[in-house]
This record gives sequence, structure tokens and C-alpha cells, in this order.
Amino acid sequence: MTRILIVEDEKVIRSALRRLLERKGYEVTEAGAVDEALVHDIGGFDLVISDLRLPGAPGTDIITHAQDVPVLIMTSYASVRSAVESMQLGATDYIAKPFDHDELLITVERVLKQRRLARQNEVLKQDLSREYPVGGMIGHCPAMQEVFARVRKVAPTDATVLILGESGTGKELVARAVHEASQRSDAPIIAVNCAAIPDGLIESELFGHEKGAFTGAVGSHTGLVEAADGGTLFLDEIGELPLEAQARLLRVLQEGEVRRVGATKSKRVDVRLIAATNRDLKQAVADGQFRSDLYFRLNVMEIPLPALRERGDDILELAHALLAKTCLRLNRPPAHFAAESLERIRHYNWPGNVREMENVLERAVILAENDLITPELLAITAPAPASDGPDAKLSLDEYFIKFVREHEGQMTETDLARHLGISRKTLWERRQRLSIPRSKETK
Repeated sequence: MTRILIVEDEKVIRSALRRLLERKGYEVTEAGAVDEALVHDIGGFDLVISDLRLPGAPGTDIITHAQDVPVLIMTSYASVRSAVESMQLGATDYIAKPFDHDELLITVERVLKQRRLARQNEVLKQDLSREYPVGGMIGHCPAMQEVFARVRKVAPTDATVLILGESGTGKELVARAVHEASQRSDAPIIAVNCAAIPDGLIESELFGHEKGAFTGAVGSHTGLVEAADGGTLFLDEIGELPLEAQARLLRVLQEGEVRRVGATKSKRVDVRLIAATNRDLKQAVADGQFRSDLYFRLNVMEIPLPALRERGDDILELAHALLAKTCLRLNRPPAHFAAESLERIRHYNWPGNVREMENVLERAVILAENDLITPELLAITAPAPASDGPDAKLSLDEYFIKFVREHEGQMTETDLARHLGISRKTLWERRQRLSIPRSKETK
């Protein structure tokens, strides 16, 4: 039963309130002053309703003893000032006397509902924290446990983080987990995909520009580095950053200042950098495509993310979680996998990793006629080569290269992506990484 404490020095009002609340099924305890109220265990109540003006001490004094128990203040001196002061001291809400009974009951029910929701949310957060300790990420395999451990260790620091992993493994999710567990969590995290911005615009987007700095610069522009001041800057696909922009970024890391394109003066910024890439930056340094000094600045703490195919039983756990999430997002009833679907999911290579699984499941949920996800709905028709086949000893990259080169003359890019079970964007990214230029015959 919901317990409410009434603190009111006028006995008539106190008794009337008690009868009103008891008729609604609440258990009510009375007190005539703050010191009388403190005889009781305040934490054992679900709500405290207290008059503002009481003998001995104001009703707001009880707020410090209430902890997480909401306090509703009553006052005969209804004014903006008294309401604001009460709220500033921690009151959940206030109501002016004389008040309408229905108005009071509505306010009490709303405050109690808010408290129930807050407590349920806290329990869910605790459960989620125990089950998935880093940013809601799912994974019990040793590689993911190592990822969680590194996130927990590096997050409270301001150290630069370099996240490594194939496309679709969840690098941005890890970056956001680091930010949320850091002392900068109240400030913004600005995420930038370096591969998505044309080379001619990347410096302006990141570092800003002054009016007249180049043709078309009709006004000054604040860059994303400045926008992240006090927070975190996440640069995804940093291996695609042009050398000129790399030099500017190095200055941000070394000097803690940024200079807009066309500016004569620098501006101090306090930014934590998290970078991610699916490229081999060491090789990029050796090839002259990435600055060695920037690489060493970035590589303070590496967090390598395993590919989905390397995560064992995590694959099925992730599939169940993503299916539930997808059904909820698409406003569909809960669905479940057929046994053969689970078998196919477990043994598929997932070249597009978690992002590919999300896309596969979204398509399956949309096409499903009922709550059963069948293998046909998954449409993942390119599993790993059979263990006794001629391609058994090929790595995934070698198999990808072999498949693309053998079929690109007869298939469009869309067909290649579909047969490999990945998106066209992932196909393009893997072509770039593995240096497989598109033939003139493919479209």
C-alpha cells in the first residue's frame, strides 16, 4: 500500500487531508511539525505532503531528510517566488491553499507515478549494467570482455582512444560508451565520418573557416572541433583524412588549440579525441598515406573490436536482442527464429558484421507474414565455404577477393553485394581496403 506522510500544523486541514487520501486507498501518517515528522522513518514513505509555514522550522527543511522520497509543498502564500524557492530547495512540486480536492488528488497521483517510473528505470539500468556493463553492448566472449575492460579503464581518463575493427563491428557504439562513462558525459560527443566528407570540405567542416577564406565562404563557420569543446570528438574512418587535415588535427592534440581556415589567430579548445578505423594505419604510415606523428598521438589506447564471425555464441545472443529491438522499432509483435534460421545465423560469416545483421533482421521482420523468422526471410545465401570444399583454406578476405574477381564481369555491384550478404556501401569499403578497383563492366 502507498504510504503518505502529511505534515500540517492545522489539525482540521490535516484531518480533512487524511480522510480524502484514505478514501483513495492510501495509508496516511500525520505530523504537526518537522520535528514530529522526523520521528518517523521518512525513507519508508512514498510521498511527503508538507505545509510551507510550520512552527519551529519551515516545511522545506524536511526535504534534506527525504532523500529520494518526493516532497509536495502546500502554501497559503501562493506566489511565483515561494514556488520557485521551494523547487530550488528540492521540492517535487507545490500546490496553493485553498486547493480543490480533485486538483490535489491529481497532483498526488502524478507525483507518485513519476516516482514509480523513476524507480523502475533505475532498476532497469542496474539490470542492464549487470548484464551488459558497457553502454548496453552485448557480448560474453573473451574478446568482448576485453573490450569492456578497456572501456572501463580508459573512460575516466582523458586519454586518446583508437578503436580498430572491420566495418559494422560497432566502433561508434564503443566510442559513445567511452564518452558516457567519462567525466565529459554532460558535454556533447560530436561524431564525424571522415570518409563521408569530400576532401575539399573536410578542413572547413572540422576546423571551421573565416569569411572570405575561399570562394563561397560568405560568412564565418564554426568547425566540429570547436563544437566539441569540453566534450568528445569521435572521428570515424580517420584513415581517410587527407594529409593537410592530419597536420591540423595534430596541432589540436599537441597544443590544445584550433585555427580556422583563413584565420590568423588560434583558439584554445578542450577536446578529447576518439578515433576509429578499419584500415591498417601502420601500413598507411609506411605507404606515406598517414602521418607517423599523428599515428603515435592517436595510438595511446587501442581497443580492437572482434569481427562478428569471431564471437562464437555471442552471435545468437545478439540476433535475439536485435530481433526484439527491431520488432519494437517497427511496431511489430514479438517474433522468434525457426531452428534452421538459428543454425544459419550461427554459421554464416557475416562479412558486414553487426550492421549487416541489423539490416538482415529488419528486412526479415518487414517481410514476415507471422511471428516466425524462417531461413527464407533471412536470405543469407552465401555462407562460409564448406570445410571440405576447394576454398576451405581461404581467409575471409581471400574468399571475398576471389568471389568478386570471378563474378564482377557478370554481376552488377548490387548483385555482388546481395550474393555476399552485404550492402553496396560495405562492398565499396572492402574494395577500397583490399585494393580491388571496380572493373569497367560492373555497374
